Amino acid sequence: MKIIFMGTPDFSVGTLEALIGAGHEVVLAVTQPDKPRGRGKAMQFPPVKEAALAHDIEVYQPVRIREPACIEYLRTFRADIIVVAAFGQILPGEILKMPPYGCVNVHASLLPKYRGAAPIQWAVINGDRISGVTTMRIDEGLDTGDMILKEEVLLDPKETGGSLFDKLSAVGAQLCVRTLSAISDGSAVYTPQDHEAATKVGMIRKQFGQIDWNQPAHRLECLIRGLNPWPSAYTKWNGKTLKIWNADVLPEDSDCPAGCVVQVTGDAVQVQTGDGILILNEVQLEGKKRMSCDAFLRGNAVREGDIFQSPAERDTAQRGANGVREGDKIQSPADHGNTCRSGKGIRISE
Repeated sequence: MKIIFMGTPDFSVGTLEALIGAGHEVVLAVTQPDKPRGRGKAMQFPPVKEAALAHDIEVYQPVRIREPACIEYLRTFRADIIVVAAFGQILPGEILKMPPYGCVNVHASLLPKYRGAAPIQWAVINGDRISGVTTMRIDEGLDTGDMILKEEVLLDPKETGGSLFDKLSAVGAQLCVRTLSAISDGSAVYTPQDHEAATKVGMIRKQFGQIDWNQPAHRLECLIRGLNPWPSAYTKWNGKTLKIWNADVLPEDSDCPAGCVVQVTGDAVQVQTGDGILILNEVQLEGKKRMSCDAFLRGNAVREGDIFQSPAERDTAQRGANGVREGDKIQSPADHGNTCRSGKGIRISE
């Protein structure tokens, strides 16, 4: 088939490569504009642009795909179908009606669950055991079109947002090839979604990673995995940001309030939460590299009886730097000045 492909991040690249490998003619790759990245703010190509150029495919990067000039430009390619995988813009009706076989989307969830942005991270954050990919015929709603094919993926107990991203990217690529085969030979079945069962999720923002120690340990552990590798879950230690990359849950409680360090071992720090104890296994101190907790403890000479401090505690606690003391408290930035709060569930604010 003659295809216009629309996608932007790494997730989309696998689908583009699979379509090319299956013998389809990708006549145009549409992706988001280049963006400045890193300290030097050098302009960086989106992953789809890099992949398309490697295959000598023309690349188009409109700021707003719904502009009349953009629509007319797409029309000149006379594509049989438009395939979308994490493009990042909503297509207007003029584009949806343009190709004879319509527009197909590769969505990283089992629709109608997790319509919208970041379904991969939310599946991990919410502790789901099963995720998957759905191909659907795009309509003018947000992920509301008729479903074509689905494939489930079982999440590993230590699944992260990054590892699930890779799994679903590979599954979605092959599912898209199968979908186009079914469409071209007329065997595709279009199943309407159950809109009453639909759930919607929004974009992940950096501040979502701020840890509230009043939440249950199992939910914080899911949050840590879901936000790995971006934007990461974090707290404050001695006035500096401490990212937490890996943790385990100990299903018991101490007499300490939520946020207190209850034990420091040779390779981990145990912290009381609103329900259960969170064992920190891998961390990253502001300005330092990501490392195992035992390496962090060795490098910072942390011993039992020392303390993790929030900025609000520095004026009232005169203790050595890089210290942890049993019974002391680790605080999230939102907890400055507080010693203990109640509440269940991960607090997410925009």
